[in-house]
This record gives sequence, structure tokens and C-alpha cells, in this order.
Amino acid sequence: VQLQASGGGLVQAGGSLRLSCAASGPTFREYVVSWFRQAPGKEREFVASIRRNSGHTTYADSVKGRFTISRDNGKNTVHLQMNSLKPEDTAVYYCAADRGVIVSSTRNSRAYSNWGQGTQVTVSS
Repeated sequence: VQLQASGGGLVQAGGSLRLSCAASGPTFREYVVSWFRQAPGKEREFVASIRRNSGHTTYADSVKGRFTISRDNGKNTVHLQMNSLKPEDTAVYYCAADRGVIVSSTRNSRAYSNWGQGTQVTVSS
């Protein structure tokens, strides 16, 4: 599956952005999809994930209550709604997908073999 991330931009602290991850291929509904982010000089970190069948969601503690991940299998798209943004949310955001991600590996970037190109999110203070 090929992934295309979009929706990044520059926003003031407290503002909102909605990221989208569009996928090609008819079997998108079979994939676990997650968002990761990487700030300059830092390692890539897990942000949020949504399972394929149950739609169960998982969030990093740092974004819980502010970010919401959702999927529209009919449109082969996963969204990340980001509210109450903080300067520390500034990073390049990547969507990732894989069929074989077990629950215990959800937060591990090495569990995903398909990655989008990334979209920049900048939050000014």
C-alpha cells in the first residue's frame, strides 16, 4: 500500500489541524494505521494508532485528550484531528501502515513497513 500524508501547516498554540493519510489499494481496511512524529534532533515517536477491524485506538500520553485518530475505510483514509496544539507538538508527522502489527508492537515504528512522506506541523507560541 502507498501512503500520502497531508494537512500540515503553521498554527498558533491552542489551535487545531487535521492531518490526513490517503492510501492506495483495495485492502486498506486490513491495515493497522498509525501516526508517528519526529522533531529536529529527536527520535521518531509514536503518536496514535487505529486497529483494522475493531477500530480500537491507542494514543501517546502526550497527546491523549487532544488528538483523535479515525478512519474511513470507504475512502481509504485515516485522519488525525489535533486540537489544543502546543509548541512541543512541532514535528514532521508520518503515517504508517502494516497488516501484521500485533497489539504489543503498536508503538514500535519498526513494526510498520509502509510509510508516507511526512507532513510538517509547526506550532508557534
